[in-house]
Amino acid sequence: MSKCMIPEAYTPALSVYDTQRAIEFIKRNFQSNLCHALNLKRVSAPLFVEESSGLNDNLNGYERPVSFDVPDVGCEGQVVHSLAKWKRYALKRYNFFPGNGLVTDMNAIRRDEELDNIHSVYVDQWDWEKVITRDSGHRQRHLRDQ
Repeated sequence: MSKCMIPEAYTPALSVYDTQRAIEFIKRNFQSNLCHALNLKRVSAPLFVEESSGLNDNLNGYERPVSFDVPDVGCEGQVVHSLAKWKRYALKRYNFFPGNGLVTDMNAIRRDEELDNIHSVYVDQWDWEKVITRDSGHRQRHLRDQ
């Protein structure tokens, strides 16, 4: 049963088009400022991964990935649920080094998601990851505490 609720007197402040323009403006500017502040580079996230790669997170253990066969390659593809494992893989694959990181967008389908006002079957997730060392992590905490 859906837990989505729209109040009876709700009237959106923006049109659908203006809402999309506002979302794009916020994502673009926030990403640009965060990349500058944390030394991040944009990397494209995969829409799907090979099932056997181990890069698709199992999330909470019961959600089933959307799967499909890829006959010409002889493998099973899975729509990505989460980028947690993939981000760490990408940091290594793209040779990111301590003090640098990546930012990415993920579009996914979570077919077993419990729907409510903030959870959808369709996921448009923005995420980032940075390479730190034990020493750089300590320095960042120390600077933050001052």
